[in-house]
Amino acid sequence: MEAIIRVRMSQHDAHYGGDLVDGARMLALFGDVATELCIRLDGDEGLFAGYASVAFRAPVYAGDFIEARGRITKVGNTSRQMEFAAYKVIAASRDPADPSGARVLNPPVLVCEATGTCVVPKERQRTAGGDASWKS
Repeated sequence: MEAIIRVRMSQHDAHYGGDLVDGARMLALFGDVATELCIRLDGDEGLFAGYASVAFRAPVYAGDFIEARGRITKVGNTSRQMEFAAYKVIAASRDPADPSGARVLNPPVLVCEATGTCVVPKERQRTAGGDASWKS
């Protein structure tokens, strides 16, 4: 089971000089992907328990388009282990003489990857829209 979100980073997301986006923004996207995965599996948003690993691989700037992907790798009694990757799929121009320029990246550039665990309490697990074969 996989979930994907594609978002353009805005000027509001730029936290550092040179329009650099805060790495925590990628983790927020992963949180949204995790929520979708829990809903698809259990019919409940679940709770993010924590990250086991996070690695930032490339910078992200305001105007870039980011595709965040996640998938469930293991289902326990209440825990759902997941892995995530965020890719820059479109890069905004960094040239002041061409402020509206952008280019599609082929292949996309890996900007962040992580693994983490979500928890869905037993009493909140429903199979509405979920795949009961994942249940342990």
